[in-house]
Formats: sequence, structure tokens, C-alpha cells
Amino acid sequence: MARTFVLMAAMTAFVSMIGLMLGGEAGLIIALVIAFAMNFNSYWNSDKAVLRMHGARPIDARSAPELWQMTQAMVRKAGMPMPALYIIETEQPNAFATGRNPENAAVAVTRGLMRNMSREEIAGVVAHELAHIKNRDTLTMTITATLAGAVSMLANFALFFGGGRDRPLGLIGTIAMMILAPLAAGMVQMAISRVREYEADAEGAAICGNPEWLASALARLGQLSGRIDNIAAERNPATAHMFIVNPLHMQAMDSLFATHPSIEKRIARLKTLDGTRPQSGISQPSGDGPWG
Repeated sequence: MARTFVLMAAMTAFVSMIGLMLGGEAGLIIALVIAFAMNFNSYWNSDKAVLRMHGARPIDARSAPELWQMTQAMVRKAGMPMPALYIIETEQPNAFATGRNPENAAVAVTRGLMRNMSREEIAGVVAHELAHIKNRDTLTMTITATLAGAVSMLANFALFFGGGRDRPLGLIGTIAMMILAPLAAGMVQMAISRVREYEADAEGAAICGNPEWLASALARLGQLSGRIDNIAAERNPATAHMFIVNPLHMQAMDSLFATHPSIEKRIARLKTLDGTRPQSGISQPSGDGPWG
């Protein structure tokens, strides 16, 4: 929580600085109002908004018993509350977690993930998302995305701020900031996203009890996700960083502009983890179930 609040304060200060440089005192006031309003809204409503964007519908112990039991076993091991579970009706295998804290969290998996992955691989993917929830990454990444959007909004309004003495940069400097400010904010957001993906991989491997499960899932996700469209994600690219792998068909390299580390690097890191971790005790349900 301390890291989250430090990040919120730092990003709010960054937004305020951009507002001051673009529009002087008027820009600073507008930036502060936008930052606090977007922080408040993202804290309380971001999870519902993201789930609606992707057409996610809730599932429970009756509609998806195997997934429910598997998740329940892992949250007990991790010592965390049971999140709400959702299904997204897209054939692209993928998943994401959202929610402001572990007590108000949700994990959404796609129909394609359920159909194309083994039980062990699904456990690895869900464990990765549980790790994001346990580490409160869902709140942190939502806030950084929201404030990065605020910077872009300020840049778009830059030419409409006061043009007199209260604009420190002048017209040329303002135009430069209109270009550089969203770029800088996006790079901060992407850097945070990549670091937290590595951490969630390691924590997820511990939660499911076997790094090979998640490594195998990532390898298959890398093969399938780039070949199958995710229409909702393409319409809402700002949510791409929340998924376990990039849902967009802009398969970027592991660079400053990538929201996810390369799958190869993530698998390599998982291979270095201790393979003798105690197993999670997840029972493998009998019958075909939703996995086919």
C-alpha cells in the first residue's frame, strides 16, 4: 500500500508539473483537478468499467465448478480472499485481473483459454492473475494508466491554456511538451507494467506450485494469441497491459514501448526458479468439463 500511495503521489506530481509547464497556474489547477478526479474514479470504478469493456460475465461454482475449485485451492494456499470469476467470450486465449484490493478483485479468463489450455496451464495462468491481486498490481497499474491518460488529455488541451506570461514554455515549448509529455507518461506506464509482469510470474509460480505450468502456458499463449483476434481489446487498447500476454496484434519487441516483456524472457526467468517448490495440492477434477 505504501508503494501504491508513493506511486500515486509521484504520478500526480508529474501530471501537475506538466500542467504547470503547459499552462502556468491555470494549467496547474486544471491538472490537479483532473488528476484527483481520475484517481478517485479509477479507485472505485475501474474494475467494473474494464469488465464491461470486454463483455465479461460472472461465473460461479455451479456454472464452472472445475475452474472455481482450482482457484479456491490456490487462494487458500496464498492466504487471500476468493476473487470473483468472469468469462470473456472471445476465442483468443488470455486473462486479466482487476480490482482495487484483494477483497474487491476479479479474475477474467477467455473462452479460448478454457478451450485450448490444459488444467495445469490454466492453473498457471490463474495463479499469475492471483499474484497481481495479492501484490495489489491491479490498483497500481490502473492508476498509472489513468494518470498517463490525464497527461495526454492535458497535452491535447495545451493550446487552449492561457498564452501570456503564465505560460513558461512559450508556443514552441508547449508544442514540444504536447509531443513529449504523453510519450514520457506512456513510457512510465509501460515500464511499471513490464516489471510487475516479471514479479507476478515468479509469485504465480509459487502459488500454483510449479513454474513449468506457467512457462508452458506462456509458450502456448504466445503461439495462439497472435493468430486470434480479440475485438474488444482492439477497441480498448488502453487495457492491453492488464492481460497476461499482449492481446493486440502489434506484437512489439521487448523495448521501451512494449507493455509486456517478451514471452521468451519471461519463460527463461521461470526456468531459473526452484522446481522443487511444494505442490499446491490442487486436485485435478474428473470429467471433460469446460476444458473439453
